[in-house]
Amino acid sequence: MSKRSAIGLRITRDQRLAGDWQLVLVAEGLSPSVLPTQEGIVVAVPEEEVERALAALSAYDKENSSKSNEPHEPIGPAGLLSGVVVAGALLLFFFVTVVWMPTVPWFERGSADADRIIRGEVWRTVTALTLHTDIVHALTNAVGAAVFFGAVFGLLGPGLGFALVLLAGAGGNFANAVLHGSDHLSVGLSTSVFAAVGVLGGLGILRRHRNVPHKRRAWLPIAAAFAILAMLGSGGERVDIWAHLCGLLFGGVSGIAIGLISPDAPKLWVQWACVGTALVLLIYCWILALR
Repeated sequence: MSKRSAIGLRITRDQRLAGDWQLVLVAEGLSPSVLPTQEGIVVAVPEEEVERALAALSAYDKENSSKSNEPHEPIGPAGLLSGVVVAGALLLFFFVTVVWMPTVPWFERGSADADRIIRGEVWRTVTALTLHTDIVHALTNAVGAAVFFGAVFGLLGPGLGFALVLLAGAGGNFANAVLHGSDHLSVGLSTSVFAAVGVLGGLGILRRHRNVPHKRRAWLPIAAAFAILAMLGSGGERVDIWAHLCGLLFGGVSGIAIGLISPDAPKLWVQWACVGTALVLLIYCWILALR
Protein backbone atom coordinates (compact mmCIF):
# COMPACT_ATOMS: atom_id res chain seq x y z
CA MET A 1 0.00 0.00 0.00
CA SER A 2 1.37 3.46 -0.92
CA LYS A 3 2.49 5.89 1.72
CA ARG A 4 -0.38 8.25 1.03
CA SER A 5 -3.09 5.60 1.06
CA ALA A 6 -6.11 6.79 3.04
CA ILE A 7 -7.11 4.61 5.98
CA GLY A 8 -10.70 4.83 7.22
CA LEU A 9 -10.80 5.39 10.97
CA ARG A 10 -14.45 5.94 11.81
CA ILE A 11 -17.85 5.95 10.13
CA THR A 12 -21.05 7.68 11.15
CA ARG A 13 -24.32 8.84 9.64
CA ASP A 14 -24.17 11.97 11.83
CA GLN A 15 -22.63 14.69 9.67
CA ARG A 16 -22.12 16.96 12.68
CA LEU A 17 -20.13 14.29 14.51
CA ALA A 18 -18.04 13.60 11.39
CA GLY A 19 -17.33 17.33 11.19
CA ASP A 20 -16.20 17.36 14.83
CA TRP A 21 -13.81 14.46 14.18
CA GLN A 22 -12.42 16.26 11.12
CA LEU A 23 -11.85 19.49 13.07
CA VAL A 24 -10.07 17.59 15.87
CA LEU A 25 -7.70 15.94 13.40
CA VAL A 26 -6.97 19.14 11.47
CA ALA A 27 -6.24 20.95 14.74
CA GLU A 28 -3.64 18.26 15.46
CA GLY A 29 -1.87 19.06 12.19
CA LEU A 30 -3.17 15.98 10.37
CA SER A 31 -4.75 15.68 6.91
CA PRO A 32 -8.17 14.04 7.30
CA SER A 33 -10.59 13.43 4.44
CA VAL A 34 -14.36 13.00 4.72
CA LEU A 35 -15.77 10.43 2.31
CA PRO A 36 -19.55 9.94 1.88
CA THR A 37 -20.49 6.29 1.35
CA GLN A 38 -23.69 4.27 1.32
CA GLU A 39 -22.91 3.07 4.84
CA GLY A 40 -22.27 6.57 6.20
CA ILE A 41 -19.60 9.27 6.33
CA VAL A 42 -16.07 7.86 6.61
CA VAL A 43 -13.31 9.90 8.22
CA ALA A 44 -9.91 8.79 6.89
CA VAL A 45 -6.27 9.86 7.16
CA PRO A 46 -3.06 8.96 5.28
CA GLU A 47 -1.55 5.68 6.46
CA GLU A 48 1.40 7.33 8.20
CA GLU A 49 -0.94 9.50 10.32
CA VAL A 50 -3.14 6.68 11.63
CA GLU A 51 -1.46 6.32 15.04
CA ARG A 52 -1.57 10.04 15.83
CA ALA A 53 -5.13 10.30 14.54
CA LEU A 54 -6.37 7.44 16.72
CA ALA A 55 -4.72 9.03 19.77
CA ALA A 56 -6.34 12.40 19.00
CA LEU A 57 -9.79 10.86 18.53
CA SER A 58 -9.37 8.80 21.70
CA ALA A 59 -8.54 11.98 23.65
CA TYR A 60 -11.58 13.67 22.11
CA ASP A 61 -13.80 10.75 23.18
CA LYS A 62 -12.50 10.92 26.76
CA GLU A 63 -13.00 14.67 26.90
CA ASN A 64 -16.58 14.34 25.72
CA SER A 65 -17.47 11.32 27.84
CA SER A 66 -18.92 13.62 30.50
CA LYS A 67 -20.99 15.53 27.94
CA SER A 68 -24.69 16.00 28.61
CA ASN A 69 -27.05 13.27 27.47
CA GLU A 70 -28.46 15.48 24.73
CA PRO A 71 -28.03 13.35 21.59
CA HIS A 72 -26.65 14.51 18.27
CA GLU A 73 -29.39 15.09 15.72
CA PRO A 74 -28.85 12.83 12.73
CA ILE A 75 -28.36 14.97 9.65
CA GLY A 76 -28.80 12.48 6.84
CA PRO A 77 -27.75 13.02 3.21
CA ALA A 78 -29.73 16.25 2.63
CA GLY A 79 -26.83 18.56 3.42
CA LEU A 80 -24.32 16.75 1.23
CA LEU A 81 -26.85 16.44 -1.60
CA SER A 82 -27.53 20.20 -1.47
CA GLY A 83 -23.79 20.88 -1.57
CA VAL A 84 -23.48 18.69 -4.66
CA VAL A 85 -26.37 20.58 -6.29
CA VAL A 86 -24.57 23.90 -5.73
CA ALA A 87 -21.36 22.39 -7.12
CA GLY A 88 -23.24 21.20 -10.20
CA ALA A 89 -24.81 24.62 -10.74
CA LEU A 90 -21.36 26.20 -10.43
CA LEU A 91 -19.93 23.95 -13.14
CA LEU A 92 -22.96 24.54 -15.37
CA PHE A 93 -22.50 28.31 -15.11
CA PHE A 94 -18.80 27.91 -15.91
CA PHE A 95 -19.69 26.24 -19.21
CA VAL A 96 -22.27 28.97 -19.92
CA THR A 97 -19.78 31.79 -19.37
CA VAL A 98 -16.61 30.26 -20.85
CA VAL A 99 -17.74 27.68 -23.43
CA TRP A 100 -21.28 28.36 -24.65
CA MET A 101 -21.61 32.17 -24.40
CA PRO A 102 -18.06 33.57 -24.34
CA THR A 103 -19.04 36.73 -26.26
CA VAL A 104 -21.12 38.03 -23.35
CA PRO A 105 -18.90 40.30 -21.18
CA TRP A 106 -19.34 38.17 -18.05
CA PHE A 107 -15.88 38.81 -16.64
CA GLU A 108 -15.69 42.46 -17.63
CA ARG A 109 -19.01 43.23 -15.93
CA GLY A 110 -19.03 40.69 -13.11
CA SER A 111 -15.48 40.32 -11.75
CA ALA A 112 -14.54 41.69 -8.33
CA ASP A 113 -12.81 44.81 -9.64
CA ALA A 114 -11.70 46.53 -6.41
CA ASP A 115 -11.72 50.03 -7.89
CA ARG A 116 -15.24 49.66 -9.30
CA ILE A 117 -16.57 48.05 -6.12
CA ILE A 118 -15.29 50.93 -4.01
CA ARG A 119 -16.85 53.38 -6.49
CA GLY A 120 -20.28 51.82 -6.00
CA GLU A 121 -20.58 48.68 -8.17
CA VAL A 122 -21.19 46.54 -5.10
CA TRP A 123 -23.03 43.87 -7.07
CA ARG A 124 -19.63 42.66 -8.28
CA THR A 125 -18.98 41.19 -4.81
CA VAL A 126 -21.77 38.68 -5.56
CA THR A 127 -21.36 38.08 -9.30
CA ALA A 128 -17.62 37.43 -8.96
CA LEU A 129 -18.39 34.39 -6.81
CA THR A 130 -19.97 32.63 -9.80
CA LEU A 131 -17.13 33.24 -12.31
CA HIS A 132 -14.17 30.93 -12.96
CA THR A 133 -11.38 31.32 -15.45
CA ASP A 134 -10.71 27.68 -16.34
CA ILE A 135 -11.97 24.18 -15.66
CA VAL A 136 -9.39 23.45 -12.94
CA HIS A 137 -10.43 26.62 -11.10
CA ALA A 138 -14.11 25.66 -11.42
CA LEU A 139 -13.61 22.02 -10.40
CA THR A 140 -11.53 22.94 -7.34
CA ASN A 141 -14.19 25.29 -6.05
CA ALA A 142 -16.98 22.85 -6.94
CA VAL A 143 -15.36 20.19 -4.75
CA GLY A 144 -14.91 22.72 -1.94
CA ALA A 145 -18.56 23.73 -2.24
CA ALA A 146 -19.77 20.13 -2.18
CA VAL A 147 -17.80 19.39 1.01
CA PHE A 148 -17.97 22.59 3.06
CA PHE A 149 -21.31 23.97 1.84
CA GLY A 150 -22.73 20.51 2.41
CA ALA A 151 -21.51 20.57 6.01
CA VAL A 152 -23.05 24.02 6.61
CA PHE A 153 -26.31 22.97 4.94
CA GLY A 154 -26.44 19.90 7.18
CA LEU A 155 -26.22 22.06 10.31
CA LEU A 156 -28.34 25.07 9.32
CA GLY A 157 -30.48 23.74 6.50
CA PRO A 158 -29.89 24.32 2.76
CA GLY A 159 -31.83 27.59 2.59
CA LEU A 160 -30.30 29.45 5.51
CA GLY A 161 -26.91 27.87 4.83
CA PHE A 162 -26.86 28.99 1.20
CA ALA A 163 -27.93 32.54 2.06
CA LEU A 164 -25.28 32.73 4.78
CA VAL A 165 -22.33 31.54 2.68
CA LEU A 166 -23.41 33.76 -0.24
CA LEU A 167 -23.61 36.90 1.94
CA ALA A 168 -20.43 36.08 3.86
CA GLY A 169 -18.60 35.47 0.57
CA ALA A 170 -19.84 38.80 -0.80
CA GLY A 171 -18.77 40.49 2.42
CA GLY A 172 -15.35 38.91 2.09
CA ASN A 173 -15.02 40.19 -1.48
CA PHE A 174 -15.99 43.71 -0.38
CA ALA A 175 -13.47 43.69 2.48
CA ASN A 176 -10.82 42.36 0.10
CA ALA A 177 -11.53 45.21 -2.35
CA VAL A 178 -11.17 47.78 0.44
CA LEU A 179 -7.88 46.21 1.55
CA HIS A 180 -6.38 46.19 -1.94
CA GLY A 181 -7.80 49.41 -3.28
CA SER A 182 -7.56 49.89 -7.05
CA ASP A 183 -5.88 47.60 -9.60
CA HIS A 184 -7.04 44.33 -8.09
CA LEU A 185 -9.28 41.79 -9.83
CA SER A 186 -10.56 38.48 -8.50
CA VAL A 187 -13.16 35.86 -9.39
CA GLY A 188 -14.23 32.54 -7.96
CA LEU A 189 -16.34 30.88 -5.30
CA SER A 190 -13.37 30.24 -3.01
CA THR A 191 -14.21 33.28 -0.85
CA SER A 192 -17.57 31.67 -0.07
CA VAL A 193 -15.97 28.25 0.39
CA PHE A 194 -13.74 29.70 3.12
CA ALA A 195 -16.74 31.58 4.48
CA ALA A 196 -18.37 28.16 4.91
CA VAL A 197 -15.26 26.95 6.77
CA GLY A 198 -15.60 30.03 9.00
CA VAL A 199 -19.29 29.35 9.63
CA LEU A 200 -18.43 25.81 10.75
CA GLY A 201 -15.74 27.20 13.04
CA GLY A 202 -18.10 29.81 14.52
CA LEU A 203 -20.83 27.25 15.15
CA GLY A 204 -18.25 24.91 16.68
CA ILE A 205 -17.09 27.61 19.09
CA LEU A 206 -20.65 28.11 20.34
CA ARG A 207 -21.24 24.37 20.77
CA ARG A 208 -18.09 24.01 22.85
CA HIS A 209 -18.71 27.18 24.84
CA ARG A 210 -22.19 25.99 25.82
CA ASN A 211 -20.71 22.70 26.96
CA VAL A 212 -19.41 24.02 30.29
CA PRO A 213 -16.82 21.27 31.06
CA HIS A 214 -15.08 22.00 27.73
CA LYS A 215 -15.10 25.80 27.53
CA ARG A 216 -11.34 25.77 27.88
CA ARG A 217 -11.15 24.16 24.41
CA ALA A 218 -13.76 26.32 22.69
CA TRP A 219 -10.96 27.73 20.51
CA LEU A 220 -10.41 24.38 18.80
CA PRO A 221 -12.90 24.77 15.89
CA ILE A 222 -11.61 28.19 14.87
CA ALA A 223 -8.02 26.96 15.15
CA ALA A 224 -8.98 24.12 12.82
CA ALA A 225 -10.59 26.63 10.43
CA PHE A 226 -7.35 28.61 10.22
CA ALA A 227 -5.45 25.36 9.72
CA ILE A 228 -7.70 24.54 6.75
CA LEU A 229 -7.02 28.04 5.40
CA ALA A 230 -3.28 27.42 5.70
CA MET A 231 -3.51 24.05 3.94
CA LEU A 232 -5.96 24.84 1.16
CA GLY A 233 -6.10 28.58 0.72
CA SER A 234 -2.58 30.01 0.84
CA GLY A 235 -0.60 28.26 -1.90
CA GLY A 236 -0.10 29.04 -5.57
CA GLU A 237 0.58 32.19 -7.56
CA ARG A 238 -3.08 32.79 -8.42
CA VAL A 239 -4.43 32.24 -4.91
CA ASP A 240 -5.96 35.37 -3.36
CA ILE A 241 -5.06 34.71 0.26
CA TRP A 242 -6.64 37.95 1.49
CA ALA A 243 -9.96 37.10 -0.12
CA HIS A 244 -9.84 33.68 1.54
CA LEU A 245 -8.99 35.21 4.91
CA CYS A 246 -11.75 37.82 4.62
CA GLY A 247 -14.24 35.11 3.69
CA LEU A 248 -13.12 33.00 6.64
CA LEU A 249 -13.51 35.90 9.08
CA PHE A 250 -16.91 36.97 7.72
CA GLY A 251 -18.04 33.35 7.88
CA GLY A 252 -16.81 32.94 11.45
CA VAL A 253 -18.67 36.03 12.64
CA SER A 254 -21.78 34.92 10.72
CA GLY A 255 -21.62 31.44 12.24
CA ILE A 256 -21.40 32.82 15.77
CA ALA A 257 -24.21 35.30 15.10
CA ILE A 258 -26.59 32.77 13.58
CA GLY A 259 -25.76 30.27 16.32
CA LEU A 260 -26.77 32.82 18.95
CA ILE A 261 -29.95 33.81 17.11
CA SER A 262 -31.07 30.34 16.03
CA PRO A 263 -29.19 27.39 17.60
CA ASP A 264 -31.26 24.88 15.58
CA ALA A 265 -32.01 24.77 11.86
CA PRO A 266 -35.07 26.94 11.07
CA LYS A 267 -38.36 25.52 9.84
CA LEU A 268 -39.00 24.60 6.23
CA TRP A 269 -40.76 27.83 5.26
CA VAL A 270 -37.81 29.85 6.58
CA GLN A 271 -35.45 27.70 4.51
CA TRP A 272 -37.45 28.36 1.35
CA ALA A 273 -37.61 32.09 2.14
CA CYS A 274 -33.84 32.23 2.63
CA VAL A 275 -32.90 30.34 -0.52
CA GLY A 276 -35.46 32.31 -2.54
CA THR A 277 -34.09 35.62 -1.29
CA ALA A 278 -30.51 34.53 -1.97
CA LEU A 279 -31.34 33.46 -5.54
CA VAL A 280 -33.23 36.68 -6.22
CA LEU A 281 -30.22 38.65 -4.94
CA LEU A 282 -27.86 36.66 -7.17
CA ILE A 283 -30.03 37.14 -10.27
CA TYR A 284 -30.57 40.85 -9.52
CA CYS A 285 -26.82 41.41 -9.20
CA TRP A 286 -26.27 39.85 -12.62
CA ILE A 287 -29.06 42.00 -14.09
CA LEU A 288 -27.29 45.09 -12.74
CA ALA A 289 -23.96 43.83 -14.12
CA LEU A 290 -25.22 43.15 -17.66
CA ARG A 291 -27.68 45.98 -18.12
